[in-house]
Amino acid sequence: MRAYPTNGGGLVENPTHASRKPRVLWWGRFGNYGPDYPRNRTLIDCFERLGWEVMTFQPKLSALADLEATLRGFKDIALIWVPCFRQRDVAAASRWAGRHGVPLVFDPLISAFDKQVFERGKFAADSSKGKRLLTWERERFAMADWLIADTQEHAAYFAEQHDYPAERICVLPVGAEEALFAPQPAPANATPEALFFGTFIGLQGATYIAEAVKRYAGPGCKLTFLGQGPDRPACEAIVARASNPLVQVTFEDWVPITELAGRIGASDLCLGVFGVGDKTNRVIPNKVYQSLACDRPVITMQAAAYPDELRQSNSGLLWVPAGDPQAIATALAQAFSSELVAGVDSGVAYASYQAHFSNQKIRDELAGLLSRLV
Repeated sequence: MRAYPTNGGGLVENPTHASRKPRVLWWGRFGNYGPDYPRNRTLIDCFERLGWEVMTFQPKLSALADLEATLRGFKDIALIWVPCFRQRDVAAASRWAGRHGVPLVFDPLISAFDKQVFERGKFAADSSKGKRLLTWERERFAMADWLIADTQEHAAYFAEQHDYPAERICVLPVGAEEALFAPQPAPANATPEALFFGTFIGLQGATYIAEAVKRYAGPGCKLTFLGQGPDRPACEAIVARASNPLVQVTFEDWVPITELAGRIGASDLCLGVFGVGDKTNRVIPNKVYQSLACDRPVITMQAAAYPDELRQSNSGLLWVPAGDPQAIATALAQAFSSELVAGVDSGVAYASYQAHFSNQKIRDELAGLLSRLV
């Protein structure tokens, strides 16, 4: 771990002038995900609310970014933050941070090795490509003074799979952008609606939802699939074969994120993820945070990533096993019956969000980390 000058009492001196805000340099080459990615926007907002100035730096070439940063002459930087998915930016950021005695924090969000090997199945973990990728990613993780994980399960995975010291991993939940996602009024649907929204990838298990249609035996309801992705055609085909008169199924295209809260609010409950595999046990997807923030209960697979308190019956989260269409159908029937399952009552879902995933919770954890670094 990089050494920093101290003030004699064991705390790191704030390298900024006393009269100005501490500065964090948000270091990440622009790509499919940049500062506008929801995770990044939420954390940038948290930094600013904690009194920090956020300077964004999107280098032209990741490998030479430290030279570009030197030419730009960044001054009074207290912290380097490499945002999610930017493993390629860590090496140059580490070189610059080392030369300037500045701590480096990396928020990978997901492991490239995990994604390529276990989610996409591009090559085996013990193949030469798999071993090279893991070695490369371990080296990048090791360059960071602190690592950020979004769940405790991801923190444990980073520590075990990537040999990263567990005591230097800080867990910051993804949360929701609370300027966009807030409690919505109860809908006035004559026919109750369940909403799935997402990118239709295997991890989300949308095909299991589609297969639940023919198994559904509860009150008449509506099921809406919102979004695009590789599994959407399969879902459409499965639903077309199901032909269950109790379920009205529709498919909708994406709406702007500024309209998504309203679309969530128009539904009675939301559907989370149901895919099988170790990764699904480690993640809490954006849709769960956003739905709970809008005060909508969520049917989703029971995963170790969630706090223990939320596995109880009054959390607004309705649990089913992974990859189980019948369990999804049964949970929907229970939720839409006259005897609503515990957790569907108004206010319960939002209370769970506030207690475990709110931006205030993220700020509190982030403030604790920053107090150890600057």
